[in-house]
Amino acid sequence: MTEQPFLSVSNLTKHFGGSGFSRAPVVRAVEDVSFDVPRGKVVGLVGESGSGKTTIGRSVLRLIDPTSGTVRLDGVDLTAMSARDLRRQRAKMQYIFQDPFASLSPRMTIGQILMEGLGIQGTGTRRDREDRARAALKAVELPADAFDRYAHEFSGGQRQRIGIARALALEPQLIVADEPVSALDVSIQAQIVNLLRDLQTRLGLTMLFISHDLAVVEYICDTVIVLYLGRIMEIAPAAELYANPRHPYTRALLSAIPEPVPGRASRRQILTGDIPSPSNPPSGCVFRTRCPHAIDACAQVVPPLEAVGRDHRSACIRNHELETAEAVPA
Repeated sequence: MTEQPFLSVSNLTKHFGGSGFSRAPVVRAVEDVSFDVPRGKVVGLVGESGSGKTTIGRSVLRLIDPTSGTVRLDGVDLTAMSARDLRRQRAKMQYIFQDPFASLSPRMTIGQILMEGLGIQGTGTRRDREDRARAALKAVELPADAFDRYAHEFSGGQRQRIGIARALALEPQLIVADEPVSALDVSIQAQIVNLLRDLQTRLGLTMLFISHDLAVVEYICDTVIVLYLGRIMEIAPAAELYANPRHPYTRALLSAIPEPVPGRASRRQILTGDIPSPSNPPSGCVFRTRCPHAIDACAQVVPPLEAVGRDHRSACIRNHELETAEAVPA
């Protein structure tokens, strides 16, 4: 019997604008996205800016309400919940924000920041909440005296550790990490990624990891979902996707990863043009306007995600024609 996925997203769609008397065009941020996240695994969402990664992450936690589709957490439909019922589910799912500077209140001590969510959830006594907040600080390897200090007293990397501690304090089962290292110095990024990987393994967390950095995604994720203009282009286990990318967009993204071997010839595939506006996406395959393999039929058909290997799916009507095309070298 197949285990039920811990997080299941089905036909998720999110449009902004275009309602009431507004004349603003509809922004199609996410269009008909479906995927599952097994319990205790890390699934990465990757793609250029404007691909819908953050919108999916926030819709999953209902920080914004999807236009249509369903999100189930441990079998419970979050999209059908009232605000009151959803609040009780909040402790199970937490968000790590991209900006460690803007996401922490300058007027609250770190202890107050970490205990705020616990207080909203009515967790234990004040002493219980303090104990859990201090334990969260220890888990992210910050000193005990951080509890009584303020955010401005810490570096960017330390502030992101505080953001991670805030998420951990509620002992969640699902974490959405939204570009958690992109605002940090390169020298600090590896420390935070290693911390997240260690915490995820040790605590058995289920994680949705949002990033544009494919090197980081390869290191921390079990499965990778490649997005473009709000649609899924490819889904595969991380090792399979990096060794055998099938979609032209995935190949272009992977070719942009810096070559680690000095002197080896670069095989970078340059994408021409800009990503189209989500308020006026191309017909058919949304990637066709930048795809080096596009044909006339690509403008007529929205390609479905088709199986191209075990647990590997790609949305391209030329999947089988391009099967033998040269992949990006590992």
